[in-house]
Amino acid sequence: MEKYLGFITANYSTKYPSAITESRPVASAPFLGRYRVVDFALSNMVNCGIRTVGMVMPYNYRSLIDHVGSGRDWGLNLKKGGLFILPGSAFGTSRTGSRFLLRDLEHNKVFLERGNSELVILSSASFVYNMDYNDLADAHLASGADITVLTKTATRKDADVTAFKLEDGRVKGVHHGVEPGDTAFLDCFVMSRTFLLQLLDWYEQTDYLDLFEAMAADFERVNVRTFDFAGYAAPIFNKDVYFKANMDLLDPKISAELFPEGREIKTKAHDNAPAKLELGSHVRNSRISGSCRIYGTVTNSILGRNVLVEPGAVVNNAIVMQSCIVRSGAHIEYAVVDRNNEVPADIEVKGTPEALFIKEKAAE
Repeated sequence: MEKYLGFITANYSTKYPSAITESRPVASAPFLGRYRVVDFALSNMVNCGIRTVGMVMPYNYRSLIDHVGSGRDWGLNLKKGGLFILPGSAFGTSRTGSRFLLRDLEHNKVFLERGNSELVILSSASFVYNMDYNDLADAHLASGADITVLTKTATRKDADVTAFKLEDGRVKGVHHGVEPGDTAFLDCFVMSRTFLLQLLDWYEQTDYLDLFEAMAADFERVNVRTFDFAGYAAPIFNKDVYFKANMDLLDPKISAELFPEGREIKTKAHDNAPAKLELGSHVRNSRISGSCRIYGTVTNSILGRNVLVEPGAVVNNAIVMQSCIVRSGAHIEYAVVDRNNEVPADIEVKGTPEALFIKEKAAE
């Protein structure tokens, strides 16, 4: 018997979509040059020993399928178990924070019924954090709770993050949007597989709701407890928090916390040459991905694979994604330049810390 069954929902929208998520789901948004946001949910699962993972697909699934493939890069291309691509609901999810739509669980009930694990760990692909889910499962079993949700105290306002109201350590209410100091839901929870199937029977007539919305009147009879996560965690919902999370990782302390030794974040393998910093280039406090060639200046920035920065070009406090070209004399600052773009010579692409400039993905 497998210890856990994994279930990832990747089919949801955000309250404030941007050009970054217009052509792709949040799950496949590039992160830190070489990763995608979904890599963290998948890696957290396989790193704790999960070998059967179901992933609910959004309607715009092309980039996500292209990235995860058969799950080989996460060790999930197995004859028994492995990565299962599951259908999402025909109407998608709401923009009010629902990321565990009952309809998606009901449509994939066969996947849950055929599993032979005692516990199910469910997660969205909306947060960046690195955690050993064994700790969450152990706390769940020790407490005797029906459901244990992963939480963290909110440090900033975010309309897309769900919050819980607590009394004596138990969840008594749920609402969308957090303020600093609230108990924020990290979109991850654990419960027994048989109890999850029972809940689907309870709420069969309200399958248009999120699981925790449907449970709102039942927190007295369903024992939902929290497990506080002490490490670094960042929601990836809008352009501002997306930019901040990327820039956070330029801090060596935060980077060491997110990528501890022994818990690797796996991603799709690319056969890249190393980045090359040419004579006369200036690079400081930046993450430069494979196959980049730098002739100009790059500071406090993140570059995806195969980016060319020509002589005299400046990239400062910016994210430049895969296969972009920054021509001589161009200046990029407080901006996110999506993949395949060419910034012409002597052009300024500038935003401000309060108003980032987002350049949408160019045609391939």
